[in-house]
Amino acid sequence: MRVQVVVFEGVEEQDFIAPVEVLGMAGRASDVRTTLVTTGEPGRVTCAYGTRLDVEHGWSPEDADVIVVPGGGYNRNDGSGVRKVMRDEDFLRRLTESAALKVGICTGAMVLSAAGITKGRNATTHHAAKADLAASGATVINARVVDDGDLITGGGVTSGLDVALWLVERFLGAGTACQVETVLEYERRGTVWRR
Repeated sequence: MRVQVVVFEGVEEQDFIAPVEVLGMAGRASDVRTTLVTTGEPGRVTCAYGTRLDVEHGWSPEDADVIVVPGGGYNRNDGSGVRKVMRDEDFLRRLTESAALKVGICTGAMVLSAAGITKGRNATTHHAAKADLAASGATVINARVVDDGDLITGGGVTSGLDVALWLVERFLGAGTACQVETVLEYERRGTVWRR
């Protein structure tokens, strides 16, 4: 399974690093490859709390089975974060056209919403953005993780842990997910809502 995790100026560190760690651990025992990518050209990204990353790859839809879009900065007014990504028409078009399973972590679900992917679908996001998600035409489910087939969303900053563990269970089995939980010393929160 080829997973690409998108990072961008103002991305929330916890939103992307949790899936990277969970999927990286799963990749030690299986065929999971996780790659950080930018929305456009490779380069340096400064995250919400100042972490700087040199990202070697831009997103290439043809090289991803799963695309993870984290959140960050939804309520900021400085032009960074998901609000900027939500205005990136080229990225949104490529996201819509991609056959990859789409995953939104926290307010990353709002990027998927801006692309029209959540319209008429079951989804969740951070509590502060749920009204906006509903207004965009999604059916908002009050669950930690919502699996609507080829669209998976997680509510809240730390939901990336739960979403990634669900991906591991869904594609690699409960045994592998339990092994990763044991190493992390983390127990998943809530029930995964599935259609």
